[in-house]
Amino acid sequence: MHDRIRHAGLLDKRMSAEAAAALIKPGMTVAMSGFTGAGYPKAVPQALASRMEEVHADGGSFKIKVLTGASTAPELDGVLAKVGGMELRLPYMSDPALRKRINDGDLDYMDIHLSHVAQHTWFGFYGGINIAIVEVVGIREDGSLIPSSSVGNNKTWLDMADAVILEVNTQQSTAMEGMHDIYYGTALPPFRKPIMLTQPEDRIGQPYLDVDVDKVIAVVETDAPDRLSAFAAPDEASNQIADHLLDFLDGEIKTGRLTNTLLPLQSGVGNIANAVLAGLTRGGYRGLKAYTEVIQDGMLELIKDGTLAFASATSFSLSEAGIEEFNRHVDFYRERIMLRTQEISNHPELIRRLGCIALNGMIEADIYGNVNSTHVVGSHVMNVMNVMNVMNGIGGSGDFARNGFLGAFMSPSTAKGGAISGIVPMASHVDHTEHDTMLIITEQGLADLRGLAPKQRARDITEKCAHPDYKPMLEDYFARASRDSYGKHTPHLMGEALSWHQRYIETGDMRL
Repeated sequence: MHDRIRHAGLLDKRMSAEAAAALIKPGMTVAMSGFTGAGYPKAVPQALASRMEEVHADGGSFKIKVLTGASTAPELDGVLAKVGGMELRLPYMSDPALRKRINDGDLDYMDIHLSHVAQHTWFGFYGGINIAIVEVVGIREDGSLIPSSSVGNNKTWLDMADAVILEVNTQQSTAMEGMHDIYYGTALPPFRKPIMLTQPEDRIGQPYLDVDVDKVIAVVETDAPDRLSAFAAPDEASNQIADHLLDFLDGEIKTGRLTNTLLPLQSGVGNIANAVLAGLTRGGYRGLKAYTEVIQDGMLELIKDGTLAFASATSFSLSEAGIEEFNRHVDFYRERIMLRTQEISNHPELIRRLGCIALNGMIEADIYGNVNSTHVVGSHVMNVMNVMNVMNGIGGSGDFARNGFLGAFMSPSTAKGGAISGIVPMASHVDHTEHDTMLIITEQGLADLRGLAPKQRARDITEKCAHPDYKPMLEDYFARASRDSYGKHTPHLMGEALSWHQRYIETGDMRL
């Protein structure tokens, strides 16, 4: 461990996870590292959950507010949720135990654009941060930190927290040193300056995280892997969605709006996203670049075969097999991957400057192009609709869809064996308005909404994206709304617009 902790003063602050957890008190705001199950603290949260369980068993109360980069894993979100140890969670999550607590109303949850979290923390919108718990690969002689498999909001947590607990995880490869880019040039308004990044591979910061060593109150040694599961191989519907998108991109190249190297890609997670990535190789694309949030197994494959020349992200999101592949060829990948802070990877101005192509999943879209990414039947958050399209919150989809060159939302046209339509008269919850939606894609087809007025969008989405079981119902609704609605610009029958969702609640099926 002396090789990992090379700062003498911090070497002396080593203690057990249980002793470090004892430094956390009820009511504190605790910011933790982690982004999609990578680079999260693994020992201290579990020790903290055990303490909470003991306090609750004695009739006491022990809850904290938890901030992270995005979702984490069972050793953090799961254990704290199971013991009822959180009163507030933000900005994103995927753990089933935590999701149940949220949907049961047992804790408050804030689903936030990922680009907003760091700056809102600096603005003081969430109050102060009492303790930051951050996983690192190692600590250098000068006290600077070698980041782990995710960066997320760690820079902000280390800067803003009153005290810091570090977990030094020997499972994370020391060969990752040098592949991070930590930018310290942000400032509070009105003193912000341009961020000098014009290509995904540009380095604008430093490889290490800074920390005030006097704020470090504990250093905990860990030896535990990130926990992420591999997605199943894309099925027929996923591949059909990918084919529709690839046909569209080929058309954009023929019109001259894109070249054969496209523009930097952003991709959500799930089987549809993986099918699209695999389709790029089949389509003969080479030398592409990604400016995205996470590096999945599929992206490693694209880098290896030359489809992707470079990928910028804020985190890995690798399965066990993906981690093994990365560690085996880490020297190769280190030259082709850069992990940045979340406020840079999701920065709206940079996304617009680079002209990203945003590829994200959805739960449903309505006939006018409003997209619901987060709430099943309007109020049940973070549910997995189907095995192809994992929805855990708004995440960075809004950062990219609103500001990118192209924004696509993809989903199968039905879910639950056909009982739920992916295209509905009115979205039961809106995360992305019709103004931010350019492409809607299902296995049925692709609707290009650019330059279309509301009624034109309604006809196009219904014709090209709706499932045959639901297309006549949508056509009937739109025809009657066009005739009878209060206004004719965006026709709706307000007493009927959400009737499909109500019918599903009552009968388990949206169909008549």
